[in-house]
Amino acid sequence: MVAPIPGEVVELKVPAAGESITSANVAKWRKNDGEQVVKGEVLVTLETDKVSNELEAPAAGRLKIITPEGEEVTIGAVIATID
Repeated sequence: MVAPIPGEVVELKVPAAGESITSANVAKWRKNDGEQVVKGEVLVTLETDKVSNELEAPAAGRLKIITPEGEEVTIGAVIATID
């Protein structure tokens, strides 16, 4: 299990989903705020006009959710952190 360097915060950002897509909806968090997560674990489902996308944890640590379910966010927005 790979953990962030102590004191390091890893940002979970909305990835680009295609040229014409500029935003996504945070459809469903699979983990709760404050939960420990493992690298590669599915954290959230994002939905756009065209696709549904699952984001995995880029690192192990404690999840801090910034954007709640149902919110519309722009591509590149930070929706959570892992520390």
